[in-house]
Amino acid sequence: MNRPAATVLMLILAGAALSSLAHADETAAERGYRFLTEKKYLPIDFDQQTFDDAWRSWPEPLRSQAEAASAEERREMAFSRYGLTARPGDDRNRPLQYVVDENGAWTMNCFACHGGKVAGKSIPGLTNSLFALQTLTEETRAAKLRLGKPMSRMDLATVLVPLGTTNGTTNAVMFGVLLLNYRDADLNFRLNRRIPPMTHHDMEPPPWWHLKKKKQIYIDGFAQKGARVMMQFMLVKENGPDDFRRWESDFQDVMAYVESLEAPQYPFEIDHVLAKKGEALFKQTCTKCHGEYGGEQETYPGRIVPIDEVDTDRARLDALSPEHRRRYAATWFAHYGEHRVVEDPGGYVAPPLDGVWASAPYFHNGSVPTLWHLLHASDRPRIWKRSENGYDRQKVGLEIETFEKLPPKLDGPQRRTYFNTERFGKSAAGHEFPEVLDEPEKQAVLEYLKTL
Repeated sequence: MNRPAATVLMLILAGAALSSLAHADETAAERGYRFLTEKKYLPIDFDQQTFDDAWRSWPEPLRSQAEAASAEERREMAFSRYGLTARPGDDRNRPLQYVVDENGAWTMNCFACHGGKVAGKSIPGLTNSLFALQTLTEETRAAKLRLGKPMSRMDLATVLVPLGTTNGTTNAVMFGVLLLNYRDADLNFRLNRRIPPMTHHDMEPPPWWHLKKKKQIYIDGFAQKGARVMMQFMLVKENGPDDFRRWESDFQDVMAYVESLEAPQYPFEIDHVLAKKGEALFKQTCTKCHGEYGGEQETYPGRIVPIDEVDTDRARLDALSPEHRRRYAATWFAHYGEHRVVEDPGGYVAPPLDGVWASAPYFHNGSVPTLWHLLHASDRPRIWKRSENGYDRQKVGLEIETFEKLPPKLDGPQRRTYFNTERFGKSAAGHEFPEVLDEPEKQAVLEYLKTL
């Protein structure tokens, strides 16, 4: 080997050794976070040039404002429009929700849905109730057409599957149904299958810090918790069985990261005398389903509440067929039947309430904007729109405007900023259990919920 080639090889080996040393002291949880933010498990969604050009598709007067802005200001406007946040502690202002490599390629990661902000503060693991996936996809696709760039899987998938009709929610359940349909039990790709029956509906992702308390996951508790189950949404054609088996250890670290997360503490003033009264009422009214909190008695039952009892929107329960659940149970994801799968849940799991003050909006479809509205079923708004960074301290949740009907002449991106509870799968009805409480009691429980 000649001297220049030997020098290059030594530099490469030295760089690899330094990189290995830099990660040698990482915990499993730290590795999990690094994998989520630095490693690509999916094909690229778009590149930096495409993202930087997307503003040209914005409506007026926003487009003119973006044109007059600096590049940095325009990036902040784009982050705001699409529900993206900078990674905490990252001086390069990279989005938490995407892996951005050294060549400027953007690839979605799990934080797209599970990395949000509350009261203007970015919190990894929090529901991303601002994520505008449909709008981002439409406008980067338009930029690709202008720039002559190839389409991605997400651009093409929207032909078959809507991505989400309200910002902060996605049609994720049907993504999973469609992707699994074209795999056998070993995850080999099988194209010669019919498109499965799909009931499109939107879901709000839960906060990740709840996972440590659960044995089964999803709102109906149908799947046993584990590293493999978190990998389902990587079932694009480019990823084969060998990829999943190779990446399983990565997702064991991702699981360690998710289970290391703690719920954030309420940052504003609490009336602790009133909260103490609320705690006693909570134990009388809510503990059977949602568990006990604080001290050595903390418990979580993971109870499935029958749909006729909770009476919330049933679109999600009906959309996932027993056939799909059985197919999932037979696959590698469920350890070929070794992991428990509930084929007929019959209702929804009452979630843990750790950090409930931060995780608005509420219900599995994100239809209830504040805890006050959760406690006052008859006063829930029909149509509402949230602010980006505001927080309602009195009602504990999103700062919103309410409407009796949608304003006229809204385009698609504008319409998705409104939550319309009259649409399919978006009902805010049900969970009327707090109606046994009078108004002072409800206020006491509301104060107690701030402490969780």
